[in-house]
Amino acid sequence: MNKLINIGFGNVVNAGKIISVIRPEAAPVKRMVQNAKDSGSCVDATCGRKCKAVVVMETGQIVLSALLPETIANRVNQRESIESNEVFQAL
Repeated sequence: MNKLINIGFGNVVNAGKIISVIRPEAAPVKRMVQNAKDSGSCVDATCGRKCKAVVVMETGQIVLSALLPETIANRVNQRESIESNEVFQAL
């Protein structure tokens, strides 16, 4: 079952397909985002706000988010802990 994580403003991504969540300030990350924009594999989910996190997906797509990377990581970890609790309760 796909677990969807809110990355801000009602936008969600599949948590199982996330490779990394990184800050956009470093030059290599900026180049990666620009290359993704040029090739059409960048999804801007910031709703016009400043990009604070770059989500790299398994498919090679880049998703830009206005949430901090820590916030997105906490949401992914929270979802995983809920899943593990459900498994233990089922046993």
